[in-house]
Amino acid sequence: MAHGGGLLDAAGELSSTVFEEMSFLSARTGATNLGQGFPDVDGPPEMLEAAAAALRGGVNQYAPIAGLPVLREAVAEHQRRFYGIGLDPASEVVVTAGATEGLAASLLAFLEPGDEVVTFAPHYDAYGAVVEFAGARLVTVPLLPPAFAPDPDGLRAAFGPRTRMVILNDPHNPTGAVLDDAVLELVAELAEEHDCVVVTDEVYEHLRYTGAHRPLACRPAAAERTLTVSSVGKTFSATGWRVGWVTGPAPLLRAVQATKAYLSHSAAAPLQAATAAALALPDAFYAGLLEDYRRRRDVLLAGLAAAGAEAFEPQGSFFVVADVGALCARHGVPDAAALSRVLPEAAGVVAIPVTAFVPAPQQDVYRDWLRFAFCKRTDVLEQAMGRLAG
Repeated sequence: MAHGGGLLDAAGELSSTVFEEMSFLSARTGATNLGQGFPDVDGPPEMLEAAAAALRGGVNQYAPIAGLPVLREAVAEHQRRFYGIGLDPASEVVVTAGATEGLAASLLAFLEPGDEVVTFAPHYDAYGAVVEFAGARLVTVPLLPPAFAPDPDGLRAAFGPRTRMVILNDPHNPTGAVLDDAVLELVAELAEEHDCVVVTDEVYEHLRYTGAHRPLACRPAAAERTLTVSSVGKTFSATGWRVGWVTGPAPLLRAVQATKAYLSHSAAAPLQAATAAALALPDAFYAGLLEDYRRRRDVLLAGLAAAGAEAFEPQGSFFVVADVGALCARHGVPDAAALSRVLPEAAGVVAIPVTAFVPAPQQDVYRDWLRFAFCKRTDVLEQAMGRLAG
């Protein structure tokens, strides 16, 4: 395990993110951006029409801090419909300005300086930044290639007297791994033993290719201490809307809502109304979404293999991580981070080095790994992979 931060670089200066750097390279070179995880299509027309109707219908002022009642009810119904979780929309759902604010409010509501937060690495970069904001420390348990599964003994060792919270991302960004029942059970057991709050980042909940998603909150032993975070962005191809939500027990949600009130106050009201309409879409939408992404995943996997990369087949999310050691050798660079800065001009492709998601003490394990996003049209993916292999 290792301690990972987020805001400061090696010189102690505030750092920009690798996503900004790679997006700049994409814009400068015209390369296909398979780095940042945003779709290149709009969401379902029913959702877009609901947004337009809300804008024209006067839903343009502040929403309640906890969110529009129609969206809180829709989120509660979504959790019942897909997972059998019963929620009181008035007290157990809080709407946030995207999942990132939901995560931030959940962490800041409970953390104090000196606390420790356990999560898996690689991890979404915001986790370390928010923990650092709170004056706490992130303790990371590696998901080691090629299987990207945690060592149970390592997970146990990460918990200690200062452990206050756990962040669980499932399906996992950046690896695309999903956690098996044994790991989920161990997390629930350790959280109970150490009296921790668990924050689950489930924004890829409808992009799981091997069986149905299983929220930790479905487990009776974990439900009373689990805050579940999701959003409209990934499922409905609306990452720019910044509408998310946190669900969980009312005593925990009160603290999240109080913290969230001083972050954004409220997410965009008309987009909240449209998100409620999106969540109510029929099962055929969700099934079609999954099959569409499965096809895109397979195009990317085939293209990476043709280029000489060794990819881990993701069980969830819309990312693939691949060992690109052979590509590094072909382009005469020492590692994936250097390759990511060469590929935009050499192959017209942008990807993110997995080391960007890993604390410094663990980075050597992932030095040959890149993350590619497949949330793009299949023709775009095919063209990008053709250039990569060429």
